[in-house]
Amino acid sequence: MFTGGADGNGHLPRPRRPRLGGLGGGGIGSPPGQGSSTVQPHPAAPPCTDYDMAYFKAYSHIGVHEEMLKDHVRTSTYRNAIMHHQDLISGKVVLDVGCGTGVLSIFCAFAGATRIVPGTHAIVPIDDISGIGTVSGCHVYAVDASDIAIQAMEIVGENELSDKVVVLHGRIEDVIIEEKVDVIISEWMGYMLLYESMLGSVIFARDKWLKPGGLILPSHASLYMAPITNSQRYQDSVYFWRDVYGIKMSSMMPLAKQCAFMEPSVETISGENVLTWPTVVSQVDCYTIQAQELETITATFKFTSMLQAPLHGFAFWFDVEFNGPVRQKSKKQTNQSLDGNTQHASPSSKKKKPDVSIVLSTAPEDAPTHWQQTLLYLFEPIELKKDQNIEGSVTISQSQQHARFLNICLKYL
Repeated sequence: MFTGGADGNGHLPRPRRPRLGGLGGGGIGSPPGQGSSTVQPHPAAPPCTDYDMAYFKAYSHIGVHEEMLKDHVRTSTYRNAIMHHQDLISGKVVLDVGCGTGVLSIFCAFAGATRIVPGTHAIVPIDDISGIGTVSGCHVYAVDASDIAIQAMEIVGENELSDKVVVLHGRIEDVIIEEKVDVIISEWMGYMLLYESMLGSVIFARDKWLKPGGLILPSHASLYMAPITNSQRYQDSVYFWRDVYGIKMSSMMPLAKQCAFMEPSVETISGENVLTWPTVVSQVDCYTIQAQELETITATFKFTSMLQAPLHGFAFWFDVEFNGPVRQKSKKQTNQSLDGNTQHASPSSKKKKPDVSIVLSTAPEDAPTHWQQTLLYLFEPIELKKDQNIEGSVTISQSQQHARFLNICLKYL
């Protein structure tokens, strides 16, 4: 059994910068439909904790945003998805949840979002008299609780888009927008898809402001898992200590394993490291998923090794799809994809589906992204034979101390 977590002690590196800490059915999300129309229109805002404030402060650092913007796969895929859905964005009201520097809001403005009514402001602070930012009449609302919102306002002005984009400086749960929106866009994904739990803010915004039949980008997400082999990682982190400049230091190896493998590791591997086809841990339908469904995810897995090699651990990665509401799966299709049967699939095969418009993949065989892959390493490798089975279960749960962090429990035979 492997147990690991990502908690307030910074056990997964950097917020995505410091972020973080196969499988069968385990999918999450209600059957498709207009999920937002069946939920209370004004969900209660969760309290803002000290953890939240530290999280927002981390996103004020320019390096975080530089890393994301330099991720060409990420940024260009979002831009392509926005332009692909231009007919659903042009002339519409757009809400960007966690806008950062405002790049997605600006892409939406380029795609034809309508203008702000005269007299509205380019930025509305959260610390006004009422304690809540308020605005009406704008047609791209860019919301961010981090102080990067100040720079986003300047970038909007620099690009002469103040008549199309208004920046709200505050939590999405606290700002007031006095109209419904047609489109919600957000780059909410964390390491291992769910680290940081920003999806909850997207759900809040959907339930409060999205019009029935509105567009959510991205619309769907899938989390994958596969066993991996990575001898070089063990050589670099553990076996290195056997002989250091001719000095025996094997006594350091237990500590080296503890430091290297106690917590999940975010790094880039290749398809050659993967021992089997991946399996789906969870699937998220952003049109219907409810926040409580994210609290705990459990799935079982059974892998059959395709070759003889040492098993060094398990890798997790994700992809997201940018589908319009009309491309949602039927109820029958969704029930089939979320039942208890183990699902093996190549993430790349998603790109070939006719009903999938745009896919952003973080799979090992695809172009690398700043998300990389999340790896859970074993303290001792297991020598696998070809066609040998690996069975077990994985549970991913939000930390009770703070929901932005994850606890991971992986059991295997």
